[in-house]
Amino acid sequence: MSKETMLTIEKLPSGVPGLDIVTDGGLPQGRTTLISGTAGSGKTILAAQFLVEGVQKFGESGVFITFEETAADIRRNVASLGWDIEAFEAAGKWTFVDAAPQPGEPVVETGDYDLGALIVRIELAVQRVGATRVALDSLGAIFNQFQNASIIRNELFRLAVALKQMGVTAIMTAERDDEYGRIARHGVEEFVADNVIVLRNVLETEKRRRTVEVLKFRGTTHQKGEYPFTVMPDEGIVVIPLSAIKLKQRSSNVRISSGNTELDAMCGGGFFRDSIVLLSGATGCGKTLMTTEFIAGGVSRGERCLLLAFEESRHQLMRNASGWGRDFEAYEQAGLLEIIATYPETCGLEDHLIAIKHAIERFNPNRVAVDSLSALERMASVKGFREFVIGLTSFIKDREIAGLFTVTTDTLLGGESVTDGHISTITDSIILLRYVEMLGEMKRGLTVLKMRGSPHNKDIREFSIDGTGMHIGRAFRSISGILAGHPQHVPPRELERMEALFQDAPREA
Repeated sequence: MSKETMLTIEKLPSGVPGLDIVTDGGLPQGRTTLISGTAGSGKTILAAQFLVEGVQKFGESGVFITFEETAADIRRNVASLGWDIEAFEAAGKWTFVDAAPQPGEPVVETGDYDLGALIVRIELAVQRVGATRVALDSLGAIFNQFQNASIIRNELFRLAVALKQMGVTAIMTAERDDEYGRIARHGVEEFVADNVIVLRNVLETEKRRRTVEVLKFRGTTHQKGEYPFTVMPDEGIVVIPLSAIKLKQRSSNVRISSGNTELDAMCGGGFFRDSIVLLSGATGCGKTLMTTEFIAGGVSRGERCLLLAFEESRHQLMRNASGWGRDFEAYEQAGLLEIIATYPETCGLEDHLIAIKHAIERFNPNRVAVDSLSALERMASVKGFREFVIGLTSFIKDREIAGLFTVTTDTLLGGESVTDGHISTITDSIILLRYVEMLGEMKRGLTVLKMRGSPHNKDIREFSIDGTGMHIGRAFRSISGILAGHPQHVPPRELERMEALFQDAPREA
């Protein structure tokens, strides 16, 4: 198909957050789009939201044809999402065509089934409110009542043609039995529509994860693949289009303090203002303390800080901070700190991501700290967790603010990788905290493993913790194997011999 032909197909913005990015601008205008999905995938919500967004964002009117639930049920069900359908109806922006069977009403099939009467009702409703959007929910109800699939298919074609002649952009919903099986239950629905969008509600690691895929957009472009989405209160469906993420963020040379003078020196003068810092270490080795110092360092300079906690409560964080001489309550009263503490299991990763974005947009912080990512990682698949981290880090970097994430290593004395989620490659700086066993005593060590765009100190340095915070001391000179989790003492003679080898080695030009 030529480029000129593609350009002639205009698209109607759906208004559904994120969906218009996946569809490259919206639904093809004046055409019918099939929304297919299993039970609980969000078909009815998307159909209703298509009309709601048209009313609220674009001032367009809509007609909702229901074949299963009554109009009263639809009004009541979507009210939990903050949509007042009755108000839309009173304003002449919304009308129902209720084709749902009455309770107890017998279905008698005599002769050929004809949708002519329904088409007339739809056309009258479209004319009455001046509708540009139509939603039909759901086609499966028609197939369930009548046996002759070929006749139903012909009538559905007739319905699709009639909708096109009315000049409306329509959505039809249909059921499917399997998440990755045939497109629709009866095998003919997808041939009725010009466009097909598939909603999925897959069970992954005991958690449901919803995704949307544009399977077919006849004559026009769209993004390929599955994209996660969630259903938010007072908002409806929100699609998270990772394809929209572009590496166009600006980079700043401005430095900010980590909250610790010695750590700033090890990092070449502090963190970059718009960098993502990953803090990795075993439990109890000082990650929460460094997060506290990161927050305190921002507050001391009048910066707004957002702390997202997924392992400790707000009061526990305040108690910890006070034990190190930092008054989180005073920071909050000054309007420079907001703490959001919640269990990861309260909702899915997509819900957490949307909630975090809303919190950042509302509070407008200069720094964001997440303690810890490991708590979120345990409730998702590797792919789902990586998508979450990419979505969060790209959003933070796009707003040019500093982010500090903590992760917990599985082993006490170190390990082979920074994190099982392989997120180290998308962070700008990595700081490792490790336990070091020396002569029957457990000590702590710190090193700056990675610092993009800046020289940094590569020593593994001992640090201690007391009532005033973290104190970074001298480097471990007689210990090897710390990062691998197998610390070994190096005899003085061997240490001198190794130093001599490095001193005598020729330097690279």
